[in-house]
Amino acid sequence: MSVRTDRQVVDGLLPSPVPVRFVAEDGTAVEPPTGYPAPGDGQLLEAYRRMVLGRRFDRQATALTKQGRLAVYPSSRGQEACQIAGVLALREDDWLFPTYRDSVALVSRGIDPVEVLTLLRGDWHCGYDPAATRVAPQCTPLATQTIHAVGLAEALRRKGEDGVVMAFIGDGGTSEGDFHEALNYAAVLHAPVVFFVQNNKYAISVPLARQTAAPALAYKGIGYGIRSEQVDGNDLVATLSVLTTAVEHARAGEGPFLVEAHTYRMDAHTNADDATRYREPEEVERWESADPLARLETHLRDRGLLDAEGIASAHEAAEEFASRLRDAMNAEPETDPYELFDHVFADPTPQLREQRALLASELTAPED
Repeated sequence: MSVRTDRQVVDGLLPSPVPVRFVAEDGTAVEPPTGYPAPGDGQLLEAYRRMVLGRRFDRQATALTKQGRLAVYPSSRGQEACQIAGVLALREDDWLFPTYRDSVALVSRGIDPVEVLTLLRGDWHCGYDPAATRVAPQCTPLATQTIHAVGLAEALRRKGEDGVVMAFIGDGGTSEGDFHEALNYAAVLHAPVVFFVQNNKYAISVPLARQTAAPALAYKGIGYGIRSEQVDGNDLVATLSVLTTAVEHARAGEGPFLVEAHTYRMDAHTNADDATRYREPEEVERWESADPLARLETHLRDRGLLDAEGIASAHEAAEEFASRLRDAMNAEPETDPYELFDHVFADPTPQLREQRALLASELTAPED
């Protein structure tokens, strides 16, 4: 039995020594990296419009939580470049496996925002049709969706389809066993899946240095034989370029690809979290100066692709979107208490029937 020791094979898997970048924090262009083509101007303008809308959606969802319209909301403010780039790198017939923090990506994918927020409102486990949207339910348990993503990617391959699956995951999820099982499974099967790690530096309150001693999370793919890369996740141009390359790699039958995006969660973990207990204000301020939306806007303006009218138009569309969302979320949802017993078993068990009957008796009992 031969063991692969070819140095070129190993080098072909290694990520860049520093994160790939096209645009600096101040919006100025830097020397482009080799091997990663720049996205088209039209695609960058579309990305900007989606980022403006995504940022406004995030602010509105946070406000709805404070108003009691949502049970919880995990903000992704500061991670919009990752969310939008992930969606734009995929075709409509590709699949997306999101985490609970990827609501902006789902909105950008074209899913009704009310359906996106259904899980966080507490109405249903998933408000949209995964088969119709090709978006798996938002995953709350860490990393379990990565194995599901690999299984679906393998199913696409066996059916002869050229679809690709992208699994979003946070840095905390890379510490879970499911993540490593998924990497190994994907590599052995040569499955067309892209693992997209949004490294926002904290797993709730646990900093990255307390999670791993690896020089970068991108290196975790090497041991499984997976090509990997790291990118400045607050640089939309670079993130879109790298993810597009990763998707094309998987679609061409070259196997899985791992991308780590270095980004930052500007807000608390959720509305139930007090981030000031584990983060210094100076740290947050440093990352706010690298805001991905401001960076892209400056870059597009400097290149003459965006002007004041275009900026105003994008924000006006975002405000209209937020207004429609407010109206829809302020309407009381129509609920059916008997849905508690639907979709549990194809044939309800005696215990379920008994519980349903008990609920029916309570609901129909005359008031005292």
